[in-house]
Amino acid sequence: MGVRVVVVDDHRLLAEALASALKLRGHRVLASAAPAAGAADLVVSRAPEVCLLGTALPAGPGVFDPVVRIKREKPQIAVVVLGPVPSPRGVAAAFAAGASGYVRHDERVEGLERAMAKARAGEVAAAPHLVQQAFAELLHPAAEPDDEGARLLQMLTGREVEVLVRVAEGENTRAIAAGMGIAPSTARTHVQRVLMKLDVGSRLEAAALAARTGLLDRAAGGPAPGE
Repeated sequence: MGVRVVVVDDHRLLAEALASALKLRGHRVLASAAPAAGAADLVVSRAPEVCLLGTALPAGPGVFDPVVRIKREKPQIAVVVLGPVPSPRGVAAAFAAGASGYVRHDERVEGLERAMAKARAGEVAAAPHLVQQAFAELLHPAAEPDDEGARLLQMLTGREVEVLVRVAEGENTRAIAAGMGIAPSTARTHVQRVLMKLDVGSRLEAAALAARTGLLDRAAGGPAPGE
């Protein structure tokens, strides 16, 4: 028995080609359209059993907002995402938004039909290894650069953050000591502690790490950590 389906993709030719293939195989295609950004209105109004949502950027911001709205307004509609070879984060984002499955763009149409049938039956429609990786990402998300900067900042005392900023500005030990009103030996100790906490071997590496993770921006823009 065919599935009532809506096909949406950012590339109109892909959406129409897939819709034609599904029609030839006995499925009832209610609509095919582009771009994917307008998917929610179309899918909610047509109320298919399954929505096939194509995307080229599964980990991009806001890509799965249409899925969230579809599931909020028509929770009975199963959404299967069609995308490129995915990262765990992209698949996790799809499932977190409410998608029932993820199928790669290079899958054969028979594989897509199996995914549609599973999604319509309320099952997860994705390869087992994709599901495992996705839920591992949901449970233990990888740190973003900003998150890494925040984590490093929390490891340093307020005085050590000041030392790191001065190191990044190219000050030597004597200049750091003079600027902070401390003895050169104390400044040297602070520098060594900063290098140890950041797990780097030199002042140059510390400055590079601080710049790459946004630590210096956070130190300048937010309250200093506690002593």
